[in-house]
Amino acid sequence: MTAQPTPLFPDSATSRPPIDPARLAAANINPKTGLATDYLNHFNEAIMLLDLLPEMPECIVELIGWEPLSYEEHFNGSNLKDRELTIAAYEVAEPIARVRLDELADTMNALLVATCEAFQKRASLDAATALAADTAARLKPMVARAGAIINGCDIETSEDMTTGEQQATVDALLEVR
Repeated sequence: MTAQPTPLFPDSATSRPPIDPARLAAANINPKTGLATDYLNHFNEAIMLLDLLPEMPECIVELIGWEPLSYEEHFNGSNLKDRELTIAAYEVAEPIARVRLDELADTMNALLVATCEAFQKRASLDAATALAADTAARLKPMVARAGAIINGCDIETSEDMTTGEQQATVDALLEVR
């Protein structure tokens, strides 16, 4: 007798069918946390543009137009085959992982918004390039940490940034050069 997987949505009163770990894994959703690393593409695309800025100054136009997106906004606007499943899984995701990811995403979004606003005020390409390099350097470990959270690594032992620490990170970015 084979044991049945525990569904992520055990409430039969919902309109959503039960989601077992194999279905989540097939949709690139971590079965342990209920979260998908595809969300990090939103930040990785911005980092790629920041890294390209020295060689392709015209990237600044795309960077200035970058918009922050929450997890749900990202997937609602995507063309992913399993976007509805991804959003449904997020709604009941492992609570600690979801909160930690949302807080980290808020910080990354704030850094990128501040950077884009600063680009509009920078007079020189050198200043914009320096700001881009600093922002990318700050974002890369945050994206790695977000990936670890999504994949269920050290959820209970991971330390959250306080709101003050998040603001200090953004403030430090704006003071660079």
